[in-house]
Amino acid sequence: MKSFGQYTYPEISAQAEALNAALVQLQQQGDWVQKHLVDSETDETVFIGSGSSYYQALAMASVYRAWLGKSATAYPSSEVFLFREQTLPPNRNYLVIGVSRSGESTEVLLALEAVKPLPNVKVAGITCYEESSMAKLADCLVSPLGKETSTVMTKSFSSMTFLMHAAIAKAAGKQDQFEQLASVAQTDDQVVKAADAFIKPLVDENDFQKVIYLGMGTYYGIALEASLKIKEMSYIWTEAYGTLEFRHGPKSIVEPGTLVCLLLSEKARDYELKVAKEMREYGAFVLLVTAKAGEDTAFADAVFEVGGAEMSDDARTVLYLPALQYLGFYTAMKRNVDPDMPRNLTQVVKI
Repeated sequence: MKSFGQYTYPEISAQAEALNAALVQLQQQGDWVQKHLVDSETDETVFIGSGSSYYQALAMASVYRAWLGKSATAYPSSEVFLFREQTLPPNRNYLVIGVSRSGESTEVLLALEAVKPLPNVKVAGITCYEESSMAKLADCLVSPLGKETSTVMTKSFSSMTFLMHAAIAKAAGKQDQFEQLASVAQTDDQVVKAADAFIKPLVDENDFQKVIYLGMGTYYGIALEASLKIKEMSYIWTEAYGTLEFRHGPKSIVEPGTLVCLLLSEKARDYELKVAKEMREYGAFVLLVTAKAGEDTAFADAVFEVGGAEMSDDARTVLYLPALQYLGFYTAMKRNVDPDMPRNLTQVVKI
């Protein structure tokens, strides 16, 4: 008899290996970086994806703007092929990068097929499957160990996000950021193990009725992904917001039994901690995922340190993911549902 989580757990646990394989792959695909990201003719780079891949696209676009200093946006794939006038207005030159674990998502394929013939559009992609339909349609970066059996994205999300961030660092000539990413790959295994040991008892000892994820900058896309992850795996009620935006109305849903998980940046640390303190006053259980704990985080109910405080927030991004993925996994196990095969979901979405 199949046991619950037999695919999801080892896939979360294997993401450090996938990050290191991504770095090796980037060395082999250096021409991809030069061809697509070092391009003076591109006015705007548009990252597209669906579901988790769209949240990756948001994080990728954020880092692209910060490190390359050039215009970048992210859209759901369906917006590009159904509402092209709103997403790709004329008189600009675009690079459209499809993001898809499988490379088979109907929506990303339709979007790339729709825009590829346009004279002002170039297309590329990032995937885990080098023989996929998207890889045949567009020149793709490949995360070779991101392939998964489970329906939900875990190590694929981590490794593809990491791979694109490393490619952007290379294109921008930011050796310091690239070296920080290399350090992330070296320390990720320790973070994965620590996250596993930290999250399991937190879930076992508490009964959260709803979960709110908060993040800013590049961490906003990660907060959205964390919300989707626990929803997919365990069917729990959850939402995600920009940290300070949460105070403008949505905070009315906070009450005892609410877990507020804040992905704490160093850039906005003081402001974000004010929000976290306010949520705790409303009765929320506050979990901080942060580079470092300190006197200013002592008020929180739980603090998970990922390390890397000397790094930029953007370089540190994927170190936040293991704890968030394990939170979804252990919540599913506690609720006696199988995170490998969530109801109503398939690994590849086709229309």
